Amino acid sequence: MELFFLYLLIAFVPCILLSLLILIYKRKSSPILNLPPGSTGWPIVGETLDFISAWKGGCLEKFVLDRMIKYSPECFKTSILGQPMAFLCGPSGNKLIFSNENKLVMHWFPDSIKKILPSDLGNSNDQNDIALKISRKLVPQLLRPEALQRYIGIMDDITQTHFASQWEDKDEILVFPLAKKYTFWLACRIFLSVEDPDLAARLDLFHHVAAGLISIPINFPGTLFNKAIKAMKILRKEFIEIIRQRRLDLAMQKATPTQDILSQILTLVDDNQQHLISGSDDLVADAIIGLLIAGFDGVNSCITFTSKYLAESPYIYDLVYREQMEIAKSKTPGELL
Repeated sequence: MELFFLYLLIAFVPCILLSLLILIYKRKSSPILNLPPGSTGWPIVGETLDFISAWKGGCLEKFVLDRMIKYSPECFKTSILGQPMAFLCGPSGNKLIFSNENKLVMHWFPDSIKKILPSDLGNSNDQNDIALKISRKLVPQLLRPEALQRYIGIMDDITQTHFASQWEDKDEILVFPLAKKYTFWLACRIFLSVEDPDLAARLDLFHHVAAGLISIPINFPGTLFNKAIKAMKILRKEFIEIIRQRRLDLAMQKATPTQDILSQILTLVDDNQQHLISGSDDLVADAIIGLLIAGFDGVNSCITFTSKYLAESPYIYDLVYREQMEIAKSKTPGELL
């Protein structure tokens, strides 16, 4: 056993030294630029561990504020997920970014996301243009009063069903796993018209993908990144089948263009009435999976932290409870909450 670890150490050390030499060579060969103040942290890893630690602790703003105080309140450089980057802070930074979209700046993904979602919108300039067009076309449709009214009915029905089966008459509950199940079910219903509430197996796969997106891109068995790639292959295969079936249903008028977000994406047209996404099922699958992760992961965290803070503040909890009970009493039987 000791001999095995000795061989492992002998094989590991040259890899580290080679990585350091490559990093030093790149830094020396790169042109001298007027970069913002800051630190790129450790070689290869950068400041990823500090960033993830702050993110998991629910105080991501501390990561930014500490560096604003230490380096500059306007901008600072760092390195996260193996990529050098700059943080632009304050009103001037926001104005620069949002007034120069696809001019001076364009949206970009770290290597971990590109490798997990290889055909995701945004991995090339052409796909970047498609992503922008889809965003501009899709968002107004989702925010129409009739669309919001339809989604509210779905959300109310799923919420009442979920609370009746998972929360009521329980002496003790674990909010985080229940919130994940609820928000994932809700996202699948709105995005894909999936009615099955038993989605535990798929939820585990999505959890692996979501965890791997914000991880160091080392594809080694057992790492978060490796688990995410394996889970993504399974999900992509299943979603491509769903997309192909939906295309057939739309062609045969068994599904409507406004049925859910998947149908709306597949039927989006540009100003010349040409479909924005006509043939790439892989691209649509990766886009939908990315939207699902964003759709349930953020809401799940919000519900969990809200429950946590209400449990820690009995006075605020009592005020919120009384307010919600008054609203519930004002509703007639069968009326949406």
